[in-house]
Amino acid sequence: MSMRVTDPMLIKLADEFGIGIALASWVVTVFGFAYGVSQLLFGPLGDRYGKVRVVAHGCAACSVTALLCALMPGFDALLVARALAGAMAASVIPLSMAWIGDVVSYEHRQPVLAKFLIGQILGLSAGAVIGGLSAEYFGWRFPFFLIAAWFAATSVGLHSINRLLPAGARALHVIDESGFRRMFVEFRHVLRLAWAQQVLLTVSLEGAVIFGALAFVPAHLHSVYGLSLASSGSLVMLFGCGGLIFALRSRDLVSRLGEVGLINAGAMLVGASLLLLALTPFWWLAFPACAGFGLGFYMLHNTLQINATQMAPERRGAAVAAFASCFFLGQALGVAIAGAALSVIGTRGVLAACAVLVVFIGLRFGRARRLKDMSATQSAG
Repeated sequence: MSMRVTDPMLIKLADEFGIGIALASWVVTVFGFAYGVSQLLFGPLGDRYGKVRVVAHGCAACSVTALLCALMPGFDALLVARALAGAMAASVIPLSMAWIGDVVSYEHRQPVLAKFLIGQILGLSAGAVIGGLSAEYFGWRFPFFLIAAWFAATSVGLHSINRLLPAGARALHVIDESGFRRMFVEFRHVLRLAWAQQVLLTVSLEGAVIFGALAFVPAHLHSVYGLSLASSGSLVMLFGCGGLIFALRSRDLVSRLGEVGLINAGAMLVGASLLLLALTPFWWLAFPACAGFGLGFYMLHNTLQINATQMAPERRGAAVAAFASCFFLGQALGVAIAGAALSVIGTRGVLAACAVLVVFIGLRFGRARRLKDMSATQSAG
């Protein structure tokens, strides 16, 4: 919710602060940039002090930063608060993924991660809806008060859960090196691996094109089809509904398509959905387009997540943190580039360009994954 709540509010923020929509989109960019950079800190901290414990403290910090967003008097101050919010939120999803990797065997991990996605999907959908409704009726500050309360309650619950976990599920990995040297050693180990380099490059590009498009879908629906901001935000909720379909049917999809099939089909579905959003003259086709966009994204991204949890099992916290860092730095860069391109090619052009790029990125990674499987089979033989 914290990540995506500002997407439907970009036009409202632009009007309220007297700025252009490209500048307003920096509330998305600074969040993503701070989120990505902060992974370099939280990954090793999770390995050292316990992932659930670090996530619990991170949620408490997120509550404070959300409250700051609600109280900021001007746009520059809001950007600072959003950057702080992104930095603190960096502890939550990646370390949770890494903890699942610690306690769930690889052959059972993809369906579990798919179920874990349900929470993320509900948050993303709620962010789109609440952001749109607030922009239309309640003012842009309202969602941040709600987010602050939710994070505070979550922090209390996680601290209680952590005390009940057995020692094995806390998965502490004590490393001799200290401070920044320890972090450097962990990330250097991950980045030296050839397959890790392939996964990290792919997720960076994926984040740039997917969220470079998604951030401006509400503005596209509002400006091209004349839909209200509340309606635009509600339609983007269907992106989350597509992801929910994947989460509920992930076991069947994995067994039928396999990893390579999920990658290729997901990329093609995202590309087709974005082209439909960009080119259709009928606003109601945004319903299947947004749902297809979400389903295709989660087919592709969940498979990348699975590969991230297995890039460096002995340093899984650092590996998943590097994965999330690349993903959100890619998002930040993608939103900034798409925002700058709006004045030249408009929202239709941005969505169409992202459609072509995501197909190329997905098919490229699918081919790399197929070659890796073939190599592993030949080595085993």
